[in-house]
Amino acid sequence: MFKELNPLLHSELRLAVMSILLSVESADFVFLREQTGATAGNLSVQIDKLQKAGYISVNKSFKGKMPCTTCAITETGIKAFEEYVSALKEYIKHDL
Repeated sequence: MFKELNPLLHSELRLAVMSILLSVESADFVFLREQTGATAGNLSVQIDKLQKAGYISVNKSFKGKMPCTTCAITETGIKAFEEYVSALKEYIKHDL
């Protein structure tokens, strides 16, 4: 029996955001948008979903007069990502 793939992480954009945040201490909104190629509106919605799940933390501040949103992965997010990858590996193993 396969483990269910986490539907929150099974979204391409949310998975991309999580993958990026795993490799950096934190990333600002502009960097995430550039790396993923997402629209600002879609990225904002997906960041909100990840934050509500407790997978990322979001810090809103200002750089001068410009708003700055910075995201970082949480321990909960790391665990969820690792479980997702583990479940995905099980699917791949059975396909080979």
